Amino acid sequence: MTAPTITAPASAFDKIKHRPWTRYFTFAEDEPFVLESGATLGPITIAYETYGRLSPARDNAILIVHALTGDAHCASHGPDDPEEGWWEDLVGPGRVFDTDRYFVICSNVLGGCQGSTGPASIVPRTGRPYGARFPVITIGDMVRCQARLLDHLGIERVVAVAGGSMGGMQALEWAVRFPERVRSAIPIAAPARSYPQAIAYNEVGRQAIMNDPDWRGGDYYGTPGPVRGLAVARMLGMITYQSDPSMTRKFGRALVETRLRDPYSLFMTFQVESYLHYQGKKLVNRFDANSYLYLTRALDLFDVARPWGSLEAALDRVQSPVLVVGVSSDILYPTYQQKEIVDTLARLGKDVEYAEIDSPHGHDGFLIDFPKMEPILREFLETVSER
Repeated sequence: MTAPTITAPASAFDKIKHRPWTRYFTFAEDEPFVLESGATLGPITIAYETYGRLSPARDNAILIVHALTGDAHCASHGPDDPEEGWWEDLVGPGRVFDTDRYFVICSNVLGGCQGSTGPASIVPRTGRPYGARFPVITIGDMVRCQARLLDHLGIERVVAVAGGSMGGMQALEWAVRFPERVRSAIPIAAPARSYPQAIAYNEVGRQAIMNDPDWRGGDYYGTPGPVRGLAVARMLGMITYQSDPSMTRKFGRALVETRLRDPYSLFMTFQVESYLHYQGKKLVNRFDANSYLYLTRALDLFDVARPWGSLEAALDRVQSPVLVVGVSSDILYPTYQQKEIVDTLARLGKDVEYAEIDSPHGHDGFLIDFPKMEPILREFLETVSER
C-alpha cells in the first residue's frame, strides 16, 4: 500500500530527499523543549519512517537509531521503493528485524538534515535558517525527542532499541534514561562515553569545515556552502571507519590511471586517495555541513554516566537485557570500550551479553558484515521475545 505524501517542514537545506514514506511529527509548538544545555528549542519536527504493522496491543515495536550521517530510511519499503536503506539486509520480511512480526520505527535525529529540525531549519520568528545559532544538542536530547515520537504513536514500550556507532550511543542512552520503556537494548560499535582520540578526529573534521571561507560563520544557505571543508571532514571520517587490513585489501598501493600519471608528481593519485575524494564529494551532495558540526559535537559530549554521577550509577538503572556488539578491527571505538560497558553491567548483576564481530572492515563492520551480525542479533531477539 502506497503511503500518502506528507509535506515536509521548511528547511534551507535544498539537498534533502523527501520520500513518500516519510512522516513528520512536530511538537514543542506551545511550550519549548528544554535541552540538556538549558537552552530551549521549538517547534521541533522529527522525520521518521515505519515498517510493518503495529499490533493491536501496541507491543511489537522496535526502534532503530542511525549513525552520524544516516537517516530514517533504514530499509526499502518493497517493490514500490527501489532505494535501499543503510540496514537493508537486517530490516524486512523474514530478516532479523522481521517486518512481518515487528513494527519497526526509524527516525532522523534532532540536529540532522534529513527532515528533522536542525541547523538548516527555518526559525519561525525570523524566517531565516538557524545556522550556527542552533543550540548545541546531546545524545540525550535526541533520545528524549524519540520518546516524544513514541508517545505520539501510542507506544509505551519497545521490544528493542538497536543501532550502531552514534546509534549505539542512543540505544545505550535509552536503556539508562527510559529503562521502563525498553524490553532490550542492542548498542553496536559504541562506547559508554567518547574517548579523547575519537574527540580529536571529530575536531579536525570540524576545523576543516569552519576554516573553509565558504562556511561564512554558518550562514551559507543559498550558496554552495563549505563543500571543500565538508569533503575533507568526510575523508578523515572514512579513514577512522576503516582499518589497515581493509585499506590494504581494497587498494594496496595501486595508482589511478597508472600509464597516464607521473609517479614523481604531486598530482599523481593512489586509488585510496581517489576513494577518499569520491566519498567526500558523495557526502557533500546529501548532507549539511552545519549538521555535521552539531552531530559530531553531540558525539564528543556523550557520556552516559554524566547525569547520574558515575558509570555504575547510570548502568544500574538498566532493567532490560542488553546485547553489546563490538567489531574486532574498530579503531574509532575499539572493543575495550564496549567491554567496559559489559564488565560494568555484569558487576551490577545485569542481564548482558557480549558478541564480537571478527571483521577486517573496521568500524564500518556494522554496516557491512551482515552475515556475521545476523545470527547474533536473531538469537538475542528470539530470547527477548520468548520472555
